[in-house]
Amino acid sequence: MVAQQPKTKLTYEDYKNTPEDERYELIDGELIMAAAPKEVHQRVDMRLGAKFFIHVETNDLGAVYSAPFDVYLTENNVVQPDLLFISKERLDIITEANVQGAPDLVVEILSPSTASADWTVKRELYAKHGVKEFWIVAPDARLVWLMLLRGDDYEVVGIHGDGQTVTSTVIEGLSVNLNDIF
Repeated sequence: MVAQQPKTKLTYEDYKNTPEDERYELIDGELIMAAAPKEVHQRVDMRLGAKFFIHVETNDLGAVYSAPFDVYLTENNVVQPDLLFISKERLDIITEANVQGAPDLVVEILSPSTASADWTVKRELYAKHGVKEFWIVAPDARLVWLMLLRGDDYEVVGIHGDGQTVTSTVIEGLSVNLNDIF
């Protein structure tokens, strides 16, 4: 019987040396290449991001960023959520290069190539590192799952569709009518 060599986990230093014209995430020491999002993903991302940005800026609540912007969780876990929010009280985790730690809220917009990882691996990673609120947006189904961190996992507190409004518990006063983003 031949013993298999343990796979070497890549680190943030390895990740920083990837080509700048390609989008990667580092999950448990493995580089994952992200394909360019389709048109509907981009459209929903821009519309939802605009709602977040305008509300947060107008009310001086913190900062909103969209991918690609690195979120450094550990030496072996660096992700690029589609949208992220960091509260005003925690702006010190933002550096020129990345976010050092868990955002307060993360949004992942499902694509065929990322849906499985968004629902499992990234959901677990965000919960483990303390992201308080997690939205999963399914453009094709025109649905948004709103999840809140309860202990070490997320509880789905709402599944919202056409004509409904999603209200954040983390971004004070933010409510989004889904007809405005789909």
